[in-house]
Amino acid sequence: MLERFDDLSIWKQGDQRAPHKPLLILYALGRWQAGQKEVTFRQVEPDLTALLREFGPPRKSDHPEQPFWRLQRDGVWTVHAPPGLALKTGDDIPRIGELRSHDVRAEFAPDVQAALSSDPSLAASIASRILERHFPESLHPDILNAVGLTLETVSSKRKRDPAFRQRVLKAYEYRCAVCGFDVRLGTVSIALDAAHIRWHQAGGPESEDNGLALCVLHHKTFDLGAFTIREGVLLVSDQANGTAGFQEALLAYHGKPIRDAQHPHWRPDPKHLEWHGREVFKGGARHRE
Repeated sequence: MLERFDDLSIWKQGDQRAPHKPLLILYALGRWQAGQKEVTFRQVEPDLTALLREFGPPRKSDHPEQPFWRLQRDGVWTVHAPPGLALKTGDDIPRIGELRSHDVRAEFAPDVQAALSSDPSLAASIASRILERHFPESLHPDILNAVGLTLETVSSKRKRDPAFRQRVLKAYEYRCAVCGFDVRLGTVSIALDAAHIRWHQAGGPESEDNGLALCVLHHKTFDLGAFTIREGVLLVSDQANGTAGFQEALLAYHGKPIRDAQHPHWRPDPKHLEWHGREVFKGGARHRE
């Protein structure tokens, strides 16, 4: 059962992100834990759209109907719909208006439901593996909160380089590349992370040129797309806003260079920065004076 979820058919075009099916599964697992087995498309559409806008790549349109309908091809999802729904022009899925107007509902496939019912830890195992495969660790708590899902303790099977963090922190002399934060408890750096520029889940390498030393605040906002980096300069999204803390934590660094790595070979690789700007950064860059 876990392998079936591991082997989801995910749309691919180059290195573009497509988290639609993973987010739908996490959403449905959250509903399952809440005692709701079926979901209607009318219910899913606004909720999944919100998830895609917060945790997905910036796109002109989100198309929640695509995973809702196509996930059934992966053998984990069943869609119940009246026969003869009008299809999209040149496509093999119903028009979105048809999905909204008819009694269209979906649920996990019968054998998936049976497995979930017989093994209470299975939902957490599926969710954990999906999070690990498709999203950076800094976003896991936010996604779980957004879908209303609780994880039990499960063992991780990710293969990570345990030395990556230390190499990246060393490259930036144990200071946040944005704000210079370098608090230590004794001799141990705290609240300082080695952030992947191109996510590990998107094939990002465990090398210094794909890492930034960031404090936990700037790591989270970087992974959510509130800012990106182009040619060594930090750019804040025109969608980012706020009152308390926004000016000090983000806007004060807009248009300014980040701290340089102590060796030229450790500077961010432009191709990784380009990926982040295209696949993670939300909106456009604010105007620079």
